[in-house]
Order: sequence, then C-alpha cells, then structure tokens
Amino acid sequence: MVEKTLETLFIDTLKDIYYAERQILKALPKMERAAQSPALKDAFRGHREETEGQVERLQKVFEMVGKRAQAKTCPAILGILEEGDELIAEYSGSPAIDAALTGIAQAVEHYEMARYGALCTWAGALGHNDAVTLLQTTLDQEKNADKKLTTIASEVNATAIAAE
Repeated sequence: MVEKTLETLFIDTLKDIYYAERQILKALPKMERAAQSPALKDAFRGHREETEGQVERLQKVFEMVGKRAQAKTCPAILGILEEGDELIAEYSGSPAIDAALTGIAQAVEHYEMARYGALCTWAGALGHNDAVTLLQTTLDQEKNADKKLTTIASEVNATAIAAE
C-alpha cells in the first residue's frame, strides 16, 4: 500500500481537479445553450476558453512533478453538474433559468477555488514552486469568474423577479 503523504494527497487532488475541469468543459456548452441572458452566454463561452487553458496548465503541473496527467473521478463535481442538469430540465425557458444557471456556475467556481487554493498551498510546502505559479494563475481566473457571475446574478435575478 502506498504511504499517504502530503505529496500523494497533492497528486490525488490534481487528478480530482483534472477530472473536474474536463467535466466542466463538457457542461459549459449545455449551460450556454440553456442561458437566455447574452451576458451569461458570453460568460460561459469565455470560461470555456479559460477552462481549456486550465486543463493545459494542469497537464504541465503533472509534468513538473514527474507524473502523467491522469483523471480521478470527482463525485463532488459530478453532483454539482447533475444538479445543474436537473435545473436546466426543470427551469428551461422560464424567467428563472439564468438565476439557476448562475447559482450552479458559482457552486462550480467555489469548488474549484477551494481545490486550487489547497493545491497552491501544498505545492508551495512541497517545493513545487513552478507549479504554484501555474495553479495560482488558475485560482485567480476562478476568482474572477466568480466575481463576474456575481455581477451577472444581480442582473438575471432582477429579470426573474420582474417577470413574476
């Protein structure tokens, strides 16, 4: 049995977020199609491009630590995305769909921020300083995406309320 160290935790978490990012890439086009707000559609489209870069950065981090890029099923992201699918099915075409989508998107962002924050800290403690730089870039992007979604949420929430 492999000894459970901070290094193994770091690698396991890299595998987890690598899986999550790839699942998010699959979900973003569906979320974009379901969105009614042009700003929200643009945010999903833009974040898809960012997410592609995040996947590439993760592949570089794996290389830096001498591991091959490998995904490990992430039940947390699967649950969030499944909830998103349910909300799309239930609220599609309604005035509240964009509010539902921003809520799900922010749940995804918060999960990612938690993971990347931990990975940055662990990479630094383990001396993977080049990896810290790449992971911090992604963490900053996730924080910016969350701020953008907060701004969009105030707009789409107002639209949903006005339709009541």
